[in-house]
Amino acid sequence: MKKILLGLLVSYFAFADEGMWLFSSLPLETLKNKYDFVPTPQWIEHVMKSSARFNSGGSGSFISSNGLVLTNHHVASDTIEKISTPQKDYLRDGFYAKTLAEEIPAHDLEINQLVSINDVTNRVKAVVKPEMSPAEALKAIQAEISTIEKEAQTQSGLKSEVVTLFKGGAYHLYSYKIYTDVRLVFAPEFSIAFFGGDPDNFQYPRYDLDMAIVRVYENNKPAKIEHFLTWSAEGAKENELVFVSGHPGSTERLNTVASLEFRRDYLLPFRLELLQRSEAALLEYVKRSKEEARQAQGELFGVQNSRKVYVGRLEGLRYGKIIADKKSFESKLRDQVEKSDRLKGYAKAWPQIAQAQNKFRRILVDYYMIERANGFKSKLFDISKTLVRLAYENQKPNGERLPDYRESNRKALELELYSTAPIYPAFEEYYLAHSLETLVDKLGADHPVVKKVLQNTTPSQLAKVLVQGTSVKDPEVRRKIAAGGVAAIKSSVDPMILLAVLIDDDARAVLKSYNDEVVGPEQEAYPQIAQAIYAINGSSVYPDATFTLRLAFGEVKGYQQDGEQIPSMTTMAGAFEHETKHKSEEPYRLPESWKNSRDKLALSTPFNFVSTADIVGGNSGSPVVNRAGELVGLIFDGNIQSLVFSYGYEDVQARSISVHSSGMLEALKKIYQTDGLVEQIGK
Repeated sequence: MKKILLGLLVSYFAFADEGMWLFSSLPLETLKNKYDFVPTPQWIEHVMKSSARFNSGGSGSFISSNGLVLTNHHVASDTIEKISTPQKDYLRDGFYAKTLAEEIPAHDLEINQLVSINDVTNRVKAVVKPEMSPAEALKAIQAEISTIEKEAQTQSGLKSEVVTLFKGGAYHLYSYKIYTDVRLVFAPEFSIAFFGGDPDNFQYPRYDLDMAIVRVYENNKPAKIEHFLTWSAEGAKENELVFVSGHPGSTERLNTVASLEFRRDYLLPFRLELLQRSEAALLEYVKRSKEEARQAQGELFGVQNSRKVYVGRLEGLRYGKIIADKKSFESKLRDQVEKSDRLKGYAKAWPQIAQAQNKFRRILVDYYMIERANGFKSKLFDISKTLVRLAYENQKPNGERLPDYRESNRKALELELYSTAPIYPAFEEYYLAHSLETLVDKLGADHPVVKKVLQNTTPSQLAKVLVQGTSVKDPEVRRKIAAGGVAAIKSSVDPMILLAVLIDDDARAVLKSYNDEVVGPEQEAYPQIAQAIYAINGSSVYPDATFTLRLAFGEVKGYQQDGEQIPSMTTMAGAFEHETKHKSEEPYRLPESWKNSRDKLALSTPFNFVSTADIVGGNSGSPVVNRAGELVGLIFDGNIQSLVFSYGYEDVQARSISVHSSGMLEALKKIYQTDGLVEQIGK
């Protein structure tokens, strides 16, 4: 039986470069057999502790002993946008702090450094009793997780997070050192960081300097960092083995056929429609003026990026081989499970997951429009919702709270809740009105939530009243409301707080249905499927991504597309040629700093490159390192063929895209003249 299932496993996970591997369980034998390289424990620890996670949704790496952190411009863009003003648009014009005094503090950025990983699977699973329903088991697991997190955080002082792996097959405790004093050091102009704009997004060849550098501080001084990456001046080479150390957001490679078909037929089309609606509204808004375009640019970029991701995922499920391959794999696996006395009890897992998809379909629209607040797109509403839930969750024991409101997440929640980042009322009003219109369209005018929210007003009228009448724009007001707890919420006459209170019971009801009818049954069933795979071959199978640190690897390697050989690397000369090819029209216009520095540049310097490393969203900003543990590149994208990596991996055409370390260094020295910064890197 073991040999049969192992054969199935090898045929399904057939690509040697596939995998987003746990640092505590790397495929050392595969690396040795294919690449004749086995990383030492010291190498593993150094790369792990040199890596960083951004609470804004990306990755990064420590690159100096005095707190410098490298990431993507588009990961740092949220911070760059928030510190910009109408007079100083750092997102458009770029930024460089020549001295520590010139470095600008971020409003609400948190950077995490992973310190340790501990397996707590047995302790978590011990709380589940045979007589429990899936909903009861989920509640018991969540309570135990919160207890473990609180104990660990109290003992170590580190941010402690229990991560669910293999959809409930394993649980690991991740402990992080956190940095909340983060300051911007360098960012290039948006036009070169995102050269080619939306048309070139997820395309290759590329010519983007998608990089930014921040610095972490402790006690108002640059933090002293023990583990940081040295910078390779030569950078990645053709056919070289490279590693990507980052935080992939989420994948669904363990998902069943029923789950993938639900995503193909219902979930992805619905979410794609919401993104398309938002994009259309934002494109109209940015036409109003340069200042309004500045205010909405970050949101527009995020929506357009997500829209392309969902298009790629949907096309992959509709027209690719992913579902066909999964059907073949699943059919053989289920057949063997049913024939095995040891495993046949797991056979019920597949129909249980299929039933959960049917229940998810029933609540899909309510869940996303009400609980996930797609019908209330407004920072002011998000703040109000957090204040309302914080008040009521604080009344519960820690183990019974919603995950975002546990003690282990409190610092991160407060950092964002009390952020002094600017909020633009005109944009808030416009975007909220748009989303309220979508709420009516998707739920229907007779839906109980729609009726009690609008109360015979139009979306635009309501949005105006809410935004102009709320006082939660002021961080000090938020602090007072939070300090006042439930009493402050009950006595509030703030219209945005009242809206959050008005729909909170409905939102909690749909969240409960989602947890009880979808998450609970899946969390019971998927570990059984994982057991038919994971338990047979142990740690040589990697879990789905969870926005926790993973190591991927692959080769620097081009590919063929439409009969043309696509090279593995582009050059700085290519950026100027790309501009000329597109007649210098937006978004193919290089910044003046590049044009003025052209004669100084070594134009043959590698700029961007591709590799077979396995990445998804969340890996943005990940360092690319070589065998020596040196930084040779910076992940910033994948090509269009890689968008199906959420569901499966292939290396024929799919590639991750990076900025080359030598290209970054050339730009820093000769275009931006950041000699003082360059001298610190790697030291």
